[in-house]
Amino acid sequence: MRAGDFTALNGAGLKLQAVFDLDRLPVEMAAALRGRYDPAHRYRQLILIGHGGTSLWEAVEASGMRSENPIDDFSVRTVERWFAEQFPDTARQIIYPGDIPADLQALGRIAGWHHASPFMLGINADWGTWFAYRVVLLAATDLEPTRPVKGKSPCARCADKPCIAACPAGAMDGGSFALDKCIGYRRQASSRCKATCVARISCPVGSAHRYGDKQMRHAYSISLREIERHG
Repeated sequence: MRAGDFTALNGAGLKLQAVFDLDRLPVEMAAALRGRYDPAHRYRQLILIGHGGTSLWEAVEASGMRSENPIDDFSVRTVERWFAEQFPDTARQIIYPGDIPADLQALGRIAGWHHASPFMLGINADWGTWFAYRVVLLAATDLEPTRPVKGKSPCARCADKPCIAACPAGAMDGGSFALDKCIGYRRQASSRCKATCVARISCPVGSAHRYGDKQMRHAYSISLREIERHG
């Protein structure tokens, strides 16, 4: 096995990487991935790549990329270039972005990146909620699997829960997250959450990595379009 060199990904803002042996993933998850993408067992590993903070957005803007999904397109292009340089003539298949038969958050939990927050975004002690899953690929690599990041949810140590009090929709007032309240409020003409999440930005964890206004508008305009599209 060899250690992975993720320098090029880090430089592009894709600072989160985890390598899993496919056959060591939960049985049902591995079977679903094999069944859909790899019935001949060409691939040995799954590589999960994410971003944290603002550096990916800055790299996308600096690249001048203009497309409907610039973050996805830039991330895929960067990962393809990195993989070709690191592992020439090695079989691989990018399965996300796309509709994959695996739960990204479950992969994040296995990697130790993801803990549940009251407002239903993944949170960790380093990045807060300011990270996201960007690319998943299956590969015939023989990399050293990544050790899970250790640590408990920062929400367990948070007594004040400012996210709950700050939410203008009252979506967490009942002790659990009420998606209908969140969506209903976001649809209102006067909503304060059209291009942001007031609960999210009230969370102090990882606040140094908080997205800037332009990145927030981009992310939340996509989710609002999906809400409107699905009625």
